[in-house]
Amino acid sequence: MSIDSAARVGPKAHLGSNVSIGPFTIVEDGAVIGDGTTIAANALIGRGARIGKDCRIHHGAVVGHEPQDLKYAGEETTCELGDRTVIREYATLHRGTVDAGGKTVVGSDCFIMGYVHIAHDCRVGNKVIMSNAAMLAGHCVVEDNATLGGILAVHQFVRMGRHCMVGGGVRVARDVPPFAMASHAPAVFVGLNYVGLKRRGFSQETIASIDKAYQVIYFSKLNLRQAMEQLKGTATLMACPEVQQIVTFIEGSKRGMVARTRLREE
Repeated sequence: MSIDSAARVGPKAHLGSNVSIGPFTIVEDGAVIGDGTTIAANALIGRGARIGKDCRIHHGAVVGHEPQDLKYAGEETTCELGDRTVIREYATLHRGTVDAGGKTVVGSDCFIMGYVHIAHDCRVGNKVIMSNAAMLAGHCVVEDNATLGGILAVHQFVRMGRHCMVGGGVRVARDVPPFAMASHAPAVFVGLNYVGLKRRGFSQETIASIDKAYQVIYFSKLNLRQAMEQLKGTATLMACPEVQQIVTFIEGSKRGMVARTRLREE
């Protein structure tokens, strides 16, 4: 274990083996830091932090601090990080609130870039990339393998599906479905995340099925309810697990889905 003499670590903090803590970093009582995790200088690890193994937390980052919620009254809540997640400079990850389950969660193998904000009660999956200054309001859900562009503003309670990609400088007020690409302001559906899907080993057959599903949803001139009925009645498409995931995601939406792009002709 390596703790700089200028760091301040509470006597009731729980540190694993081979933890490194840089100068002027504060680790509050009650924080938990897993084996092999490195924390650079000037960071704040709040009492609600639950940090996994082999994480890398860079200069000035804040993990597990109080939520920015006027209803919060000092309750014991947490901000949980999985293993091998990287938190870059000055990112802020706040703990949850009691009313929403008491925890903010960021999964394993995530890359959270500088100045990112992850608010209270968010759920971020595994292998998620959030680019510089992307911001999640409270209660957002980001599923596994999603990629979010920089200077992104996401409204509270919005969900972003697995393997989606959202462009930089975008305002997201509605759900972004799995495997999709969204851009513009406000965000709209602009097609599949073809590059991401190919890089992650999705077969051409699977990508074609996903594309056909979104043709029905966004370009068939059916309303969303009718599109869902048509999809669920098409056995060849519903045989694809990824299409099933799209249907489940959309049927679970409370904020509604991003609209289609106007750049494509009917």
